Amino acid sequence: MFRTLWLLIGLTSLALGIAGVVLPLLPTTPFVLLAAYCFARSSPRLHDWLLANRTFGPLITNWEKHRAIAPRAKLLAVLSMAAVFGISFLVGAPTRVIIIQAVILPATCLFILTRPNGPRKPIA
Repeated sequence: MFRTLWLLIGLTSLALGIAGVVLPLLPTTPFVLLAAYCFARSSPRLHDWLLANRTFGPLITNWEKHRAIAPRAKLLAVLSMAAVFGISFLVGAPTRVIIIQAVILPATCLFILTRPNGPRKPIA
């Protein structure tokens, strides 16, 4: 029964992560990481499939092994959050939305920027 619950949470998280690729303020990476965690407990096949994904696989592996986020991923995350905030401000989003973003986005950026970068690649 718990295996089924982990699988349902993993599938829901993956769906939210995929939606987060195109929806502002819906984060992709945390949902994909949660999906990987749930799949590791429910479906080795789905976990392996996610790790083999060209886009998400290296990010998940880096997080699982080192609790780290690559510098490029950090930069993209911070820039995309800044862009979402700027666009929200420019299009005249409601004040409460701007305030929520002004509180949540810097906290999220702080968390991301304080994670380790991960192992250095060997110089070839």
